[in-house]
Amino acid sequence: MLLSVNQTIQQSEARLITHLKINGDEAKFESQLLLQHVLNVNRAWLIAHALDSVQEDVYKKFEALLIRRLNGEPIAYILGSREFFGLPIKVSTDTLIPRPDTETLVEIALDKMSAKLSLDTLDLGTGSGAIALAIAKHRQNAQITAVDACQEALAVAIENAQLLNIKNVHFELSNWFSAIRNQKFDVIVSNPPYIEANDAHLKQGDLRFEPLSALASGADGLQDIRTIISQAPQHLNPQGWLLLEHGYNQAEQVAALLKQAGFSQISHAQDLAGINRVTMGKFSKS
Repeated sequence: MLLSVNQTIQQSEARLITHLKINGDEAKFESQLLLQHVLNVNRAWLIAHALDSVQEDVYKKFEALLIRRLNGEPIAYILGSREFFGLPIKVSTDTLIPRPDTETLVEIALDKMSAKLSLDTLDLGTGSGAIALAIAKHRQNAQITAVDACQEALAVAIENAQLLNIKNVHFELSNWFSAIRNQKFDVIVSNPPYIEANDAHLKQGDLRFEPLSALASGADGLQDIRTIISQAPQHLNPQGWLLLEHGYNQAEQVAALLKQAGFSQISHAQDLAGINRVTMGKFSKS
């Protein structure tokens, strides 16, 4: 007996709640996303066709995706994309999954960049390209350089730029500043690895599936942030800004590192939960 669209979603929802311990709203949303993906329809179609039968071949494809989700695989990897700052961003297991909290970093960057000026901007550790592409989309006069040390991640970022038809981003293979040479920028942004290497969360939830090199950074989680802060002054124009995303408990440490490196006007920006998530400083050339 074939199940209806509604019945398929309801059964999936119950299984997700039981196995993943997520709330009902989230389970329903994920069930709808998986069925939308298999049917290649939008949410409005699901609502309008709630009583339609789900054919056996479609249900088998849906069940295969659901099993992957029940095994804990992030839904963004199953679907191959995640929305970020209003843009559909393709992701793979070579890239981090863009998160809503990182939109704070984009908002601060846009606030520092006049839409009328042609500012040179650098995104360090671009991954899927989400940050660079969101900035480029909203600041079309700016020239964005986006770098990553992972060739596979960079390929995903380049594909995203092509799919979104965003042309003011240049991608380059680089371990932080290694390939940047003598270039200078008005704004440098980064969402670098910042989790402690022995943090138990790395073996839990979505993090189990994401690239460890993009998550962990030394014993205290600040190894890459130290590298970026120490080298950034060589690549910033006078009065340029360095904006860094970091862990929930690292704001004061990052501020101290910026101060030690000679940055001024150091401040923080909060994420959706009201936690200091981005710390920034201005480079004033001595």
